[in-house]
Amino acid sequence: MSKAPSEIQRAPFTPESRESEPRHEQVLTAERTPAATSRPAQDRAGAPAPAKRRDAYFDNVKYLAIVLVAVAHAWEPVMDGSRITRALYMVVYTFHMPAFILVSGYFSRSFDMSSPKVKRLVTGVVVPYVLFETAYSLFKRYADGAADTSITLLDPLFLTWFLIALFIWRVTTPLWQSLRHPLPVALVIAMLASVSPEIGDDLDLQRVCQLLPFFVLGLLMKPEHFQLVRRREVRLLAVPLALGALVFAYWAAPRMRLGWFYRSNSAQEMDFQWWTGPVMTLAMFGCAMLLTIAFLAWVPRRPMWFTVLGAGTICGYLLHGFLVKGAVYSGLFDRYEWLSRPAGIVLVSVVAAVAVTLLCTPPVRRALRFATEPDMKWAFRRSPAKR
Repeated sequence: MSKAPSEIQRAPFTPESRESEPRHEQVLTAERTPAATSRPAQDRAGAPAPAKRRDAYFDNVKYLAIVLVAVAHAWEPVMDGSRITRALYMVVYTFHMPAFILVSGYFSRSFDMSSPKVKRLVTGVVVPYVLFETAYSLFKRYADGAADTSITLLDPLFLTWFLIALFIWRVTTPLWQSLRHPLPVALVIAMLASVSPEIGDDLDLQRVCQLLPFFVLGLLMKPEHFQLVRRREVRLLAVPLALGALVFAYWAAPRMRLGWFYRSNSAQEMDFQWWTGPVMTLAMFGCAMLLTIAFLAWVPRRPMWFTVLGAGTICGYLLHGFLVKGAVYSGLFDRYEWLSRPAGIVLVSVVAAVAVTLLCTPPVRRALRFATEPDMKWAFRRSPAKR
């Protein structure tokens, strides 16, 4: 049984321990409902139209996905020796980021490199990447005593890879929308990346390429596709599918390397024959899509107590890593070995879920707005007035 990754690493990949991804990005806009899109800008009395309504379903998706991300990260230091926890970890890692990336692609369909959207991309993705990449580097340097940790924007640490990946994917959105068959092209790129160790670690391009198909698929999605996913028949089929995935993961837990789930290295770097890269890329894509459909089918459509937290998932995503890594750096899991036992794993899971929930709350979102949604009008030129 191999040990799950438990620290931020810059060293070359070892067969069973590669720094995991998180999870998660801020979906910048909410789906507009028919009522919102059909309402005129002003009513007859001249009152301004109400603000766009958020779709409760997608906020629920984002919140539940970020909880899975945080819990899976919390399992990494304690799952060694627990076959059940490792199996659960494998199932969650198969779909939690693909689901979030697919939704991110869905809400990126309108990205067209116009000035307002480029500005929002800079303030909502680039600036948080720079700030949190720096923060995680300093945190590792001083909290972990790793004085040689350098601050670089080319080698993302821990969960910051998603922000730079989102930037690349979104900037290339017009290209994917102009292709006749974008998804097959994205799958070919992912398969080629899986056999190209020369790509290296810069900007975590392995992950960018290998997870690209999920973003492109999101660009192709339409509202009616999500309606199909939420049908009763799909929800019923999702139950045996999830159970089957858990059974298979339990069998595969001691046999399968976790590197396939991180999608951050080529087959050769994991000591496999080159041809296993394309095969596993397609297999993992298929498994991820099936489990993503099962997950999306069971997400509540109506407003729930946690729906409001969906707007703050970027905060939960970026902040929970400090808690997980802080516990690792302090030696918490080494001092309290009982945390690796069943009762301890349950406690770790609950604490992780509660912590990320609190980090998604409106007060935290407001306090962190300077980093996640900064007002940077001073940095941009004024748009020319329309005649």
